[in-house]
Amino acid sequence: MEVTGTSDVVLVDENDQVLGTMEKLKAHQEGRLHRAFSVLIFNDNDEMLIHKRASDKYHCGGMWTNACCSHPRLGESPKNAAIRRMQEEMGFTTAIDFVGKFIYKTSFENGLIENELDHVFVGRFNGEPVPNPEEVEDYRYIRIEDLKEEIKKEPQNYTVWFKKIVEEYLNEMI
Repeated sequence: MEVTGTSDVVLVDENDQVLGTMEKLKAHQEGRLHRAFSVLIFNDNDEMLIHKRASDKYHCGGMWTNACCSHPRLGESPKNAAIRRMQEEMGFTTAIDFVGKFIYKTSFENGLIENELDHVFVGRFNGEPVPNPEEVEDYRYIRIEDLKEEIKKEPQNYTVWFKKIVEEYLNEMI
C-alpha cells in the first residue's frame, strides 16, 4: 500500500472507488474528485455545533461550517478519519453514525476548485469543545431554524458544502 503524508487526499471516482492520491493543494488546483467527510454534532437540546474556520486556511478561512470536516488518508476509513479529526480539530470524540454521501463541486475566488465526495456523519455531544486554534477561530451551538435563517440572510459567511448539507440533505440525514 502506498504511504501518504497528511497533505495528500485520496482521489476517487463517482462510485467512491480509489484511484490514487494527490497532494491536497494540487488536487484543489486541478479540481480532482477526492474523498472528504463532514461531521454534524448535536447536543441534547437539538442544537448543532458549528465552528468558524481559522482565517488562514487555504480556502474558506473565517467561514462557519459543521463541527468537523476534512479528508481521510489512504487506507483510512472516512469514519475513522472523522473520529481522528474531531479530536485534532475540536478536542473531543463521540460516537458517530454514517448518514449519507454526496458529490459537490465549486470554484473559489482564489482559483482553487473543491470537488469532493463527502461522507456525512452525525453524532451527539453535550460538552464544551477544546478547539485547536490552528483550525478553529470560534464555535457555537445553534438551533437548526436559526441556522437556516442566518444562512438565508448571510450565505457568504458559510462554507459551500455546509450550506448544501443544511439546505439539501439535513432533513433526510437526521
